[in-house]
Amino acid sequence: MLLVLCALSVVVVAEETHCGGTPDRLCDVKPEAVYYKEPPITDSEVSYKQLKTMFPSSSIQLFDVRNPDEFEAGHIPGSTNVPLGELQKALRLSSDQFKQRFGVRAPHKEDSSIVVYCQRGRRSATALDIMWALGFSRARHYAGGYSDWVQREEQQRRH
Repeated sequence: MLLVLCALSVVVVAEETHCGGTPDRLCDVKPEAVYYKEPPITDSEVSYKQLKTMFPSSSIQLFDVRNPDEFEAGHIPGSTNVPLGELQKALRLSSDQFKQRFGVRAPHKEDSSIVVYCQRGRRSATALDIMWALGFSRARHYAGGYSDWVQREEQQRRH
């Protein structure tokens, strides 16, 4: 049984949760812990324009939470594929294990340059919930997703 009390944008987990093999934004979080439901420092969404301005910075950590076959069919340049079903486990890896598994440095909880995206924004919103529950309170998502990216990139090429 899971009891979650929500008040003033804070989630308190009263009992340990169990996944049963299904990703859940509060799966395996510690009981009696307090997690932010909404980001306390930054806005939760990044627009196409904001994302484009972040690219000159090598510090951006862009994670595509779609399935590997979707990623291989096309993705935002510079992004790393961490499928939604693996995200929680991936974020708990040591820095060395994360680098070995995904080929990029592991995100840190205090990083403000973490952006997740998917095809249209639903999975990345779930990914954001997972990240916030694990303490990555400054992470954001590109709500338009890869679909929006492709459309806007095509518009840029025409003009």
